[in-house]
Amino acid sequence: MGETFVPSISAIIDGKKYDSDNATLIASDRYFDGSNWERRGRNTFLMKTGKGAFFIIRYTQWQGERTHIEVVSKEYAMELYEQLPEQEVSYFDAFGVEPAEA
Repeated sequence: MGETFVPSISAIIDGKKYDSDNATLIASDRYFDGSNWERRGRNTFLMKTGKGAFFIIRYTQWQGERTHIEVVSKEYAMELYEQLPEQEVSYFDAFGVEPAEA
């Protein structure tokens, strides 16, 4: 299975460049279910830039849809991290804090 595939994509949003090739994969929903890697032809990749900004790659294989980047807040990235099944780095490494005690 090996390393998780991350689509190579970049975009300039609000005057800042977001580039998957220069960011760290934090979490995704791309996992092998025994048959395939893709969930309904779409995948979500949560990424972190070297300067600490977060963005999502919305990857699609569907005709008429486009793979694109969405910039998200740290708070939303924290929520999404908890929802995505494949967490590539620890919560602390992703966000610089430990999860709160329940």
